[in-house]
Amino acid sequence: MLSGKMGGLRSIHSMPFESVIFNSSLSRSGSTLLQNVLAQNPRFYCSPTSGVFELLYHSRKVFSEIPQFKAQDPELMRKGFLGSCRGTLEGFYEALTDRPVVVDKSKGWLNHYQWLEGFYPSPRMIVCVRDLRAVISSMEKLFLKNRHLLDPDDVQIDMKMLTTEQRTIHWLNSIPIGMGVLRIIDAIHTGIIRHCHVVRFEDLTTAPEETMAGIYAYLGEEPYRHDFDHVEQVTNEDDSHYPVYGDHKIRHRILPVAPDYHDVLGRALSEQIRLQNTVFYQTFYPQKA
Repeated sequence: MLSGKMGGLRSIHSMPFESVIFNSSLSRSGSTLLQNVLAQNPRFYCSPTSGVFELLYHSRKVFSEIPQFKAQDPELMRKGFLGSCRGTLEGFYEALTDRPVVVDKSKGWLNHYQWLEGFYPSPRMIVCVRDLRAVISSMEKLFLKNRHLLDPDDVQIDMKMLTTEQRTIHWLNSIPIGMGVLRIIDAIHTGIIRHCHVVRFEDLTTAPEETMAGIYAYLGEEPYRHDFDHVEQVTNEDDSHYPVYGDHKIRHRILPVAPDYHDVLGRALSEQIRLQNTVFYQTFYPQKA
């Protein structure tokens, strides 16, 4: 455990560091809202969209490629690298907060669960999901709202984002939506999803008390009395770095969100989304499959 002061870093640690929880969710599914609800609990430090996974992701590339590591005993180097991964993860947050439990939000963790498990055994991971028709509806509304901004994929001569149907196909086959769905499908097929706690957006917004009780039971944490009518935003992100689709602002009161995908996308396209993603719907929305 680190102690004292290191250069200009904050003093570490008035409360003992305990653990990291991973929020690895589908885009537009309430992960930012959940982070800010959890942050009401004084035990939790909840990150905005985190770059810690990317730090480790790029260090893995260096570890895999440079000859200095290749020239040494592979098993010894593997142990050293995994130890450095844990040290980076915990050291990053020990320098940021006195709260003993960190909730790191990054879409990348789920698809790299086996690697994460290698340096952080039995990780507790929350996965927020949402009806894909509502996810795409949200993307379409942001696209139309921000037509003054350039989406790099909206190249007129390519004619792939001229209609709502084309944009739907594009989003379901690209970053972040398409990649997020594939990550979740892979977690279903490999069985990893059974180790995670799935939070449906619809449950979080219609039954927040029951939903949070389920989260605390999964985490093994004492229940906390949350104020769902006054959710302060403490995860601040500059959405100008996520042009067109950047929208990390939350509503301060949790209320049900009426589905509007039939109005935004049309019934035929909405049905097509459902039929083409049967594994997702059978797993998380069996009543709609």
